[in-house]
Amino acid sequence: PSFRKNMVGLKPSDVPPPLGVKMASAGAAACVADLVTFPLDTAKVRLQIQGEKKAVGDIRYRGVFGTISTMIRTEGPRSLYNGLVAGLQRQVCFASIRIGLYDNVKNFYTGSKDNPSVLIRILAGCTTGAMAVSFAQPTDVVKVRFQAQMNLDGVARRYSGTMQAYKHIFQNEGLRGLWKGTLPNITRNALVNCTELVTYDLIKEAILKHNLMSDNLPCHFVSAFGAGFVTTVIASPVDVVKTRYMNSPPGQYKSAINCAWTMMTKEGPTAFYK
Repeated sequence: PSFRKNMVGLKPSDVPPPLGVKMASAGAAACVADLVTFPLDTAKVRLQIQGEKKAVGDIRYRGVFGTISTMIRTEGPRSLYNGLVAGLQRQVCFASIRIGLYDNVKNFYTGSKDNPSVLIRILAGCTTGAMAVSFAQPTDVVKVRFQAQMNLDGVARRYSGTMQAYKHIFQNEGLRGLWKGTLPNITRNALVNCTELVTYDLIKEAILKHNLMSDNLPCHFVSAFGAGFVTTVIASPVDVVKTRYMNSPPGQYKSAINCAWTMMTKEGPTAFYK
């Protein structure tokens, strides 16, 4: 009976969830988020590759919501969810590793000490991020290529289905094709992790120091919003290069650096903020 009483008396926070539960819940949460934000991601990809090649059927995208409405008008609403299957596969692989393993890696670096420094958190975030990108890269390549593909009559489609895309890329571009753009993707991920964590802490500290808010949900929301904004401004150039390079057919660019240089010389520095 005393054993049962102790079990009942345990507070949920006293028992950390097992690794499998952490990974499964991280993957599931990321999939739900992806379902909501996917049209915005598709619009982002279309805008990022615009200017790279000739516009099909004189279709030009202007702004996020302009892109979404143009896509609905020209290709139908389903086009906003082009590549969703690969997107969900990516989230299951990527988020489950990046978020699920984060605590374990953090404890490994600190020797299981409490209150790790920001530097340790950044290091743990970059480590799990790099592991997740390396594992999930093929899903990201397929997702981006589907999002970039136009579903218009008379326009040849690159891929007809997700599994066919993996097979086609492997047959025509080999394993290197499936892992294309891994380095810029890891770089982007590291930038996002570092900037987000540091900026979040700095904004939150400043808010509390000047007594603008107390340490509650609105304060966390404002800090997270600010951190997200700053992170996007810093990481956007790498993100545009990553998207273009992953979407490119063999031979279009020699490397991700060559892709960035081509953008700079042909379209100018503003291309990095498409």
